[in-house]
Amino acid sequence: MRRFWITAIATFAIDQLTKLAVVQGLDLFHRGEIDVLPPYLTFRMAWNQGVNFGLLSHGSDLVRWGLVAVSLAISAWVIWWMRRERGNWKAELAGGLLVGGALGNIIDRIAYGAVADFLNMSCCGIENPYAFNVADIAIFAGALGLVIFAGGQAKGGKPVRRRR
Repeated sequence: MRRFWITAIATFAIDQLTKLAVVQGLDLFHRGEIDVLPPYLTFRMAWNQGVNFGLLSHGSDLVRWGLVAVSLAISAWVIWWMRRERGNWKAELAGGLLVGGALGNIIDRIAYGAVADFLNMSCCGIENPYAFNVADIAIFAGALGLVIFAGGQAKGGKPVRRRR
């Protein structure tokens, strides 16, 4: 579990520091857009009140606090799950990424009423209209990692023993 907590805390800290540096430090909040390596990387300010790609973004407090509650519930469930995956370092890293990212976005929803998204990447003539943040990357990578690595082998190559 130590690896899980270190990953979760580091992910949360990196997410919050990048948001602070770009949104506040570079004043993206007022500037709206900064070309870094166009079109491959642009900082584009977006406040996401919903889930991925702005789904459920009605701007209501019910949706905001509902998403906070769902994120907290999923995080608690992943923490419980990781307690059962002891010794599975890949699953612990994936779980830490997911929980750290989720907590980063929860803080945004509580503090600002929406998640601060600022990364925009396009390539090969395809214009991406969406923005995302470090927490979104961590959540996606963590969820994918849990699908691939969880429930497999524990430390020493022995199957994980399930308690009943």
